[in-house]
Amino acid sequence: MNDFETKARAQYDMGPTAMFAAKADPRIHYCLYVPPSVARGEQTDLLVAVHGSSRTSFLEYRDAFASFGHWNNCVILCPIFPIGIRGDGARHGYKYMQEGDIRYDEVLLSIVAELAGKYGQDWSKFAMFGFSGGGHFTHRFTIMHPDRLWAASIGAPGSVTLLDPSRNWWVGIKDMKERFGIDFDPAALAKVPVQMLVGEQDIETWEIIHQPGSATWMEGANDAGGTRPERLKALKASFESAGVSVRFELVPGIAHERLRVLGRVQDFLAGVLKQRRSRGGEDR
Repeated sequence: MNDFETKARAQYDMGPTAMFAAKADPRIHYCLYVPPSVARGEQTDLLVAVHGSSRTSFLEYRDAFASFGHWNNCVILCPIFPIGIRGDGARHGYKYMQEGDIRYDEVLLSIVAELAGKYGQDWSKFAMFGFSGGGHFTHRFTIMHPDRLWAASIGAPGSVTLLDPSRNWWVGIKDMKERFGIDFDPAALAKVPVQMLVGEQDIETWEIIHQPGSATWMEGANDAGGTRPERLKALKASFESAGVSVRFELVPGIAHERLRVLGRVQDFLAGVLKQRRSRGGEDR
């Protein structure tokens, strides 16, 4: 690597990075925080932090998790799934994993593989956090790909997919195999440490009640509860029925405020990392 390449790598690929287009689908972008340990050739872990509906939180998450990444030897990956990616102004497609020709879970896995190669890492397993729209994505990714996760932190999703074999996606998982080519694996899901958290005062419903005729409408769309806390409690019960150990946190004194829960998220992830590394990362 010549002097120019060394300086460019330090400028754009380390620390808080530039924004990149995904090779697998350049319509989707990402940025990262890369700790100094990577430049020293050390192996790291990976946390994927998924933005909410406004998409603006991707930079907030990169910067808010930077100290966590630095001190816990963890790369932070923040993907960006734009509104109207197919030119139709649609806001919610990424939350449900598929939108037209886009499989968001597959694109994310391609980004992880791309970056593992770029940085010389083994990220066959990683952690994921998301709040609001990111909580949608995180819990559905966890249902579909539990074998790829060493932890999942699910924050305040507006709607939830329950592990109901009698109802189709997205309300349940009955047709998951036909829709995505993925079998539900409860044994793998039960191995994933899961945190679910929502503000005690997060009770506004204007954005989360599905109306007949909307793009996300289907029978049973509102059956999990009327508010975010009620719906997350329903998800907790559904996960626990499959053998998952859930750390559920109803956070007092806050409403739909993503930055105010990040300390709890980092505490959870740091605890899981400590246990994971004490086992020598054998499931890496």
